[in-house]
Amino acid sequence: MQSFSIHYAKQWAKTSDNWLAKLIKKAWLAVKSAEVPNLPLVFNVLYHLHVLLKQCFSDVLRILYYTPIFKARLSNQPKKLYLYGGLPVVIGSLDIYMGDRIRLAAMTTISGRAVGNRVPKLVIGDNVGIGWRTSISVGHNVVIGDNVRIAGDCYLAGYPGHPVDAQARAKGLPDTEEQVGDIVLYDDVWLATGVKVMPGVTIGKGTIVAAGSVVTKDLPEYVLVAGSPAKVVKSLKE
Repeated sequence: MQSFSIHYAKQWAKTSDNWLAKLIKKAWLAVKSAEVPNLPLVFNVLYHLHVLLKQCFSDVLRILYYTPIFKARLSNQPKKLYLYGGLPVVIGSLDIYMGDRIRLAAMTTISGRAVGNRVPKLVIGDNVGIGWRTSISVGHNVVIGDNVRIAGDCYLAGYPGHPVDAQARAKGLPDTEEQVGDIVLYDDVWLATGVKVMPGVTIGKGTIVAAGSVVTKDLPEYVLVAGSPAKVVKSLKE
């Protein structure tokens, strides 16, 4: 009732011709547009102090909290693991092995297929960077080589999560084994922003996949690919 009354009062103040409503509306607009005088030196100092304190607090959380509890979820203890922005999300039963010098964004989601007779396995090599809002869905195996770069909003789709058959989907049944496939990214692969990699795909060493591409078939090494489905644009061997 209280929220309804406040909402009603706001609408009344906006639309009524009553002198009190006009006064309230004028006062509210004045509050909304109010600002303090510009003091560049003062606010410049405050801004840098804010950034410094925020970064220090973030680093303390990363070193003493986020990194240790995330490592507890791994099958090994990698060195120089850098989690920026917070704690990545790990869902389901999953065996995760990570190499050294990995940079992992907080909004990364790693999930393991919940059905089947094997524990899904994710293997990530050394010196790998994985950007914001990237999802890695591990059906059976996902292998990411050394020096791989995966930009934000990418999706490694090792399993779809739902069956093709509509009736099975309606019953809430899981995907089938035929829909699941391993994904392998060899060393030095670069997936640009928004790339989607489908089940059963292997991407050769040094290959670059352009932004927004959808990879549905194996790709050779040292090529630039683009499109949906992704096709070879040119060779990078030279």
